[in-house]
Amino acid sequence: MKFRHITILAAILVAGCSTEGQSVRPGITSSDDTLLRRWISTIGSDDFGGRKPTDEYEEKTTSYLIEEMEKLGLEPAFDGKWLQEVDMISTVVRPQDGNVSLSGVKGAADLLFPDDVTLWTDRATGRINIEECGFIFAGFGIDAPEYGWNDFEGIDVKGKVIIAMVNDPGFYDPELFNGRNMTYYGRFTYKFEQAEKMGAAGCLVIHNTEAASYGWDVVVNGHLGENLALFDKETGNAGALAFKGWLNENGFRKIAQAAGLDSDLLTQEAKKPGFKAIALDVKGDVKLDVSYKTDVSHNVAGVLPGTDLKDEAVVFSAHWDHFGTSKPDESGDSIYNGASDNGSGIAALLLLAKKFGSLPIAPRRSIVFLFPTLEESGLLGSRCYCENPAFPMEKTATCINFDCIAPAALTEDISFLGGGQSCLDFYVMASAAAQGRYAYFDDDNSDGWFYRSDHYNFVKRGVPALVMENGSHLVNPDKPNKYPQKEWYHQPSDEYHEDWDLSGTIANINVMFGAACAIANSDTLPRLTK
Repeated sequence: MKFRHITILAAILVAGCSTEGQSVRPGITSSDDTLLRRWISTIGSDDFGGRKPTDEYEEKTTSYLIEEMEKLGLEPAFDGKWLQEVDMISTVVRPQDGNVSLSGVKGAADLLFPDDVTLWTDRATGRINIEECGFIFAGFGIDAPEYGWNDFEGIDVKGKVIIAMVNDPGFYDPELFNGRNMTYYGRFTYKFEQAEKMGAAGCLVIHNTEAASYGWDVVVNGHLGENLALFDKETGNAGALAFKGWLNENGFRKIAQAAGLDSDLLTQEAKKPGFKAIALDVKGDVKLDVSYKTDVSHNVAGVLPGTDLKDEAVVFSAHWDHFGTSKPDESGDSIYNGASDNGSGIAALLLLAKKFGSLPIAPRRSIVFLFPTLEESGLLGSRCYCENPAFPMEKTATCINFDCIAPAALTEDISFLGGGQSCLDFYVMASAAAQGRYAYFDDDNSDGWFYRSDHYNFVKRGVPALVMENGSHLVNPDKPNKYPQKEWYHQPSDEYHEDWDLSGTIANINVMFGAACAIANSDTLPRLTK
């Protein structure tokens, strides 16, 4: 991991970023601690039922957020409305014959569902039926001119099923792409987007635990039940891929053997520059039964209007959704409270709204406090916002995203994602320096985390973004934060506890407050530089 530390330039920016009467060095106060605890403990309580979109607790959650924003003096962000409708579709897919059977020159390939393959669709249809479908192994499924890489050169994939490896070539060769730091080309979402763009019938991504950063059980648990997507009422999502899914390595081995090929040799060749997609000598009928329903969830957002640059905006974001209820854990608890993920982010935005509302002089740019829905279902709420923003993307200075930020003990440092892509780095560094701390950006993206939260939809549209992360060098090493993240992440055990240490959380929020003050008052809009 490489670090970008505080520089003299950052200190200069501190001096030049604040307007008269505004401080970029807010201190940690007991009221900050009290408010943060109240908001986290409330939104993360059993009373909110795990905050699953579209169930009975959505209205309770969104009403609570609106009530709190009204108390803080914010205005509705969506043309006088607090809520933005997010049309969605939920589908459950099963192979009609229980499994997917293909035939090739060297025999049959019976893909067991869901042991070998998981499948879903975004289309509003009761049945998917693709007869005598052809399959193409497209390596990583990447067309990246800036890296001199095109797996699709010289092949037509229209109406075919693309099989692509997860991650990108840099994962296997540090001289390619960004090395172990995954690019967006490595995300499975890119593979699906590229396949749809090229007119493929479907796309299957080959799973590898190390390259994906999670196991096959995560894939199955995430897609065996309901699969959510944004929904176009006019088209019924008819232009979406007929199906998409994950294929584990054993499933791909079966297909390759049926085609008379060695799956290991295929994937090894795909990792080398100059690889070109290969049409596999296998065919089969893909027949799927689909049950679906459409529904509407809601983004929530308030705005603090700016002054002379009020038609431009700084956006803070923190998703409000979580998983609702599911089967009980060992303790008998079935409510996924999501106190840290993302009750802590929600509380951070409300605290920031209070701080901005308390400034003696309003910022030049407007400040948007956005609570997207459906983050846990694929960043759908923030995608909807970016397609229909309260402020145009070209007039959005940045998105500062908070996701799972508490508890955190006070550290000498603060880390953030999104650095090295714009001048935003220096605003954060300067604000940290005003606290007597140092900041660096975390450029280890080997697990693709930078692409896995709401801010990335802004980045895809050219808006610089920052994601706050907690530091690692404790001010008091004798009192480490012992909250077991691996045990509570996406589990019913993610509940608020009174013994949470929020000193680091509040200090980090204040760093981002100082940075946002400077960004909101700067003469020019930050822009991505790479």
